Amino acid sequence: MAFPYKHVCLVGATSGIGRAMADRLIAEGVKVTAVGRRQDRLNEFVKEHGKTKASSLAFDISDLDQIPKFAEEVMKAHSDIDCIFLNAGIQHRYDFSSPSSLNLPRFMAEMTTNFNSFVAFTHAFLPYLLNQSTNTGIIYTGTHLGIVPASTMPAYSASKAALDSFILCVREQLRDTRVKITNLSPPPVQTELHDAEMGQEAGRAIGMPVTAFADAAYKELTGGNENIIIGSVAASSMEQFMEIVNLRREAFDRLAMLLRGMK
Repeated sequence: MAFPYKHVCLVGATSGIGRAMADRLIAEGVKVTAVGRRQDRLNEFVKEHGKTKASSLAFDISDLDQIPKFAEEVMKAHSDIDCIFLNAGIQHRYDFSSPSSLNLPRFMAEMTTNFNSFVAFTHAFLPYLLNQSTNTGIIYTGTHLGIVPASTMPAYSASKAALDSFILCVREQLRDTRVKITNLSPPPVQTELHDAEMGQEAGRAIGMPVTAFADAAYKELTGGNENIIIGSVAASSMEQFMEIVNLRREAFDRLAMLLRGMK
């Protein structure tokens, strides 16, 4: 199967998984509008791929109040966008056993970037996606830690757990529309995500090579899967992890059916 969308607005496209996925999509003939904070990297992205394949818009996704205006500007400039790919994220360690040394504002900012901004983007772009006559979609980059949290990274784990629940709910609510909701769950990947806590050399040696991840993710996306889980899960086998995922999904589906009957 081919990739189901023709023009993707990819948020968080200046580094890591986002940049790798943007490059992979363009290589397959998909137009990409890259969104990120760093204008120099956006310029580099467009220069590398050319303006017929790539475009860019600078935006800080933590500025929640400006997201509706940003969505309007994006869709005015690129009315053929049929997919929003929400990929941005940050990750830090926090130790609540030492509350005096814990940076609570940074914790809250991480929750905003990793979860609240995704909710705001979903709300802002859905009217445009729902109004199109062809199939559209939203792809969210989650993580295995949204299901099995890492105790040293409570903000990242909690934000992604919230995102995972949000995705299930939105997918259920949009079940009778043309908007497809996809949850892409990566393992640790060799990107900048770990730099802040581990340093560049050590942080970027952790996990799956980013190009290998992009190749695997693209293959799954072309297969039409709505829940894409790639790579290994630390301290658990894939079978053990998938048992948790599947049992939880079955319980969610039972509850969703019950709630449909109560409307």
